[in-house]
Amino acid sequence: MTALSTAPAKTVQRPGRPVGGPLVLRWTMFLAVGFPAYLVWEPAGASGGVAQLLALALLGLWLASAVFGRFSVWEFRHPARVGMMVWLLVSLLSYAALMAGMSGTSTVAERAAADRWLLLLMAGIGLTLSITQCLLTREDVRRAVGWMLAGASVSGLVAALQFTTLTNPVDWLATLLPGFQDNGSGTPFQPRGSFTRVAGMTMHPIELGVVSSMLLPLSIWWGLFSTWSKAWRRWVPAVMLAICCVATVSRSAMLGLFVSAAVMIPYLPRTARRWALVAGPAFLIVLFVAIPGMVSTLFGTATAGSSDPSITARTDDYPLAWTLLVQLPVFGHGPGTWMPVNAMDIFDNEYLFTAVTMGVVGLAGLVIYLLVPALSSMLAARHAPDPELRLLAGSVAAAMFVALASSAAFDSMSFKSFALLVPIFVGLAGTVWLLVLQQLNQTPGIERSTGNHATRKKYGGRPWIR
Repeated sequence: MTALSTAPAKTVQRPGRPVGGPLVLRWTMFLAVGFPAYLVWEPAGASGGVAQLLALALLGLWLASAVFGRFSVWEFRHPARVGMMVWLLVSLLSYAALMAGMSGTSTVAERAAADRWLLLLMAGIGLTLSITQCLLTREDVRRAVGWMLAGASVSGLVAALQFTTLTNPVDWLATLLPGFQDNGSGTPFQPRGSFTRVAGMTMHPIELGVVSSMLLPLSIWWGLFSTWSKAWRRWVPAVMLAICCVATVSRSAMLGLFVSAAVMIPYLPRTARRWALVAGPAFLIVLFVAIPGMVSTLFGTATAGSSDPSITARTDDYPLAWTLLVQLPVFGHGPGTWMPVNAMDIFDNEYLFTAVTMGVVGLAGLVIYLLVPALSSMLAARHAPDPELRLLAGSVAAAMFVALASSAAFDSMSFKSFALLVPIFVGLAGTVWLLVLQQLNQTPGIERSTGNHATRKKYGGRPWIR
């Protein structure tokens, strides 16, 4: 248990603090998965996604509050923040190397791509810092996660309509929002066998499958322990996320489901574990009856091996990636700057993409960024004193391990829904770490933060935003 003790804890009274964090944070979490990732506000260009703009606003509020002494930047310490800071540091080093000319000559388009990549990174940092700073109680987490799962349910409804009608409701939405435009980065439909797989609100069917498999464990936790909705309503997000995984007809979704189940199921309450063993086969039977050919298609894509062109296209990337890495091995060619003319040269592997664009330093930073929250959440789950907190920590760990595994299947950080969802889970990893630490220290009350005596005396645990 002492492994969790990073700092002494304290009790903080926060009158008037909104449950679930500030409204702007909850809306950002909703829109990160519930609004089309490729529909942008035209004046802001490719970085004009609504969720990204709100996340940047959150970062601005956090920084302003720190400057004006609303809190100490050393408060709310947790291991996942270390991973985030490492990722930020290596990203800035690679970006600086590009702008200083250390990465060779660069075009205007490449520098603009690096700027967009950096803005997306800063938006994610705003989410991580805000979540850990604002979600201090279990009810905070339940309420904020409920908003995010509501967004996922909207995406699931869109995916279901796309799959059954082969029409895209996002096209209708774009006509109702003046000032917004489709930036052309989305792939809402893609053939797979005898089916057409769909992307919902995300940019690509693979992204939808991965995002859904990351959120599914959290939706099960919410269904079991949320108290502010009727029982049947609490399970709507889980059902919609399962539909998303099927509608993508994706190996990445199947991999994500396997990883999330392997990590999360051991932390389920005993009765829920038994139900999980029944629900899996039952879901396959319903799928087999309701959608003829779906089970065989999923099985066929999973066992195709080297006969599948999409797999060989990925393995063919390794020689090119190695050649480019050897040219600039330390900081790479610049974050986000790989824009090949030939579509076959796109790296469908985030680790290869990061190695080429940010070098071995960036690759190490990416692994640390994804792995530290996963391991710290598993450690928190191991020491959590009650079933609800144990499953919450296990669900966060499952999502981060899905992110680790699926990043080998597509260039994940280039997709906005994924790139914003990961920092949300990094922030939740910090929250569950501190919640478990609170209970282990057996301090009365649960609204607390970390910090030394001088910090407590000076800042009194005041919130950074009300």
